[in-house]
Amino acid sequence: MADAALTLTRNQAARRARVIEAAVALASEGGYDAVQMRDVASSASVALGTVYRYFSSKDRLLAATLVEWVRDLERRLAARPPRGDTVADRVVDVIGRASRAMDRDPLLSAALVTAVSSPDPAVSACQLEVTRAISATLLVAMDGVDEERRQGVVKVLSHVWFSSLVGWVSGWSNVGSVGDELETAARLLLRE
Repeated sequence: MADAALTLTRNQAARRARVIEAAVALASEGGYDAVQMRDVASSASVALGTVYRYFSSKDRLLAATLVEWVRDLERRLAARPPRGDTVADRVVDVIGRASRAMDRDPLLSAALVTAVSSPDPAVSACQLEVTRAISATLLVAMDGVDEERRQGVVKVLSHVWFSSLVGWVSGWSNVGSVGDELETAARLLLRE
């Protein structure tokens, strides 16, 4: 479950955080295939069983890492709200921030997208949390838009975002095109 970290003791939370940090380091260096549970355990200085206690699979571990990443994006947007003269400009600002963060660490980003795309049932709670967080980040930028339209725009942009990310991870496009495709969609959907 994506919120399991909320019920952990301080020591357990620290171990879980070390496991996530180890997975991030391994994925940043070598991508999805470089994240092996034994290596994660070794890097985090925990037993292999400890890794599996928190994360039932590599995909679950990396998907939980993506949840942490999108929650961090939410916090940063709350601290520094989207900027722009129009709703479309503000949505593009949000998209740009997320795209730049992914572009800074493409191997990690690709690993996270690969994991959250997994059919592993253990990943489904993370998929829901990532969807919720992405929706929330986009909604922040859409003040002044009626609720029905906001929900429709968020749904379509989320689909375009996911499709663009899968296309990039699959080698059909480059990471820069993800932001470009999202900007085009946002400007079309939010044309005033």
